[in-house]
Amino acid sequence: MSKPRVAFFDFSCCEGCQLQLTYYGKPFVDLLDHIEVVEFREVMSETTSEPIDVAFIEGSFTREADRARLESIRKRAAVVVAYGSCAATGNVNALRNNRPKDQVQEEVYGKDKNMPHLETNQEALPISAAIKVDFALPGCPVDRTELLKLILDVVHGKAPYIPDYPVCVECKLKGNICRYERGLWCLGPITKAGCNAFCIEHNIACEGCRGYVSNANLDSMEQNLIEAGMDPEYASVKLRMFAAYHYDEMRKQEQKAKEQK
Repeated sequence: MSKPRVAFFDFSCCEGCQLQLTYYGKPFVDLLDHIEVVEFREVMSETTSEPIDVAFIEGSFTREADRARLESIRKRAAVVVAYGSCAATGNVNALRNNRPKDQVQEEVYGKDKNMPHLETNQEALPISAAIKVDFALPGCPVDRTELLKLILDVVHGKAPYIPDYPVCVECKLKGNICRYERGLWCLGPITKAGCNAFCIEHNIACEGCRGYVSNANLDSMEQNLIEAGMDPEYASVKLRMFAAYHYDEMRKQEQKAKEQK
């Protein structure tokens, strides 16, 4: 029986989520007993234009010129997984979405801003804005153990479980003392779990790299940040750091709902 053909693709990102797998060592090598990797730019030069069983896409959709490539991947792949927060939510790339594009190009690329291969002519969007995505695994970078489990689930035809409850649940299960009880801020109450509260366990605030839970209360979270001592203007900036696209979309929906009343 042939192994499932798996490919890894990247768009606008740092490619850190691909590197997470390469850093994993033996578990990743053992994975090769179960799958055939046919494209993976970080570890091999070969590419493919043939059908794929599972396509893993890293990076956000930032220019219309990439749509054709994404559509080609979707057409060839039985299953498409957006992995990493850039692909799943737009991530930090989406911070540029409410700023003039020319200004962003100038600040990022300076004198090289007009070079054709650096052109990003639209908002930074999740991959689902361009093609149908079957599963989306957040994380910046992805948790490699979670990614490995997802790969095994998908290639065996099993729908992976991706939490939609807050990091606070994982903190409680681990017995962590809530940062708010210590007078510190944290975005755990609105951030999707799945990281096993890694940052908090290492005495670092959750900054929301996995994106929002589906029922996130942004107003309440912002007020909590302010009450914990964060400057009000910075509080809204902090909420957008890893989830600017969803933050802006949720605010637009709230405004639309108010106008319809």
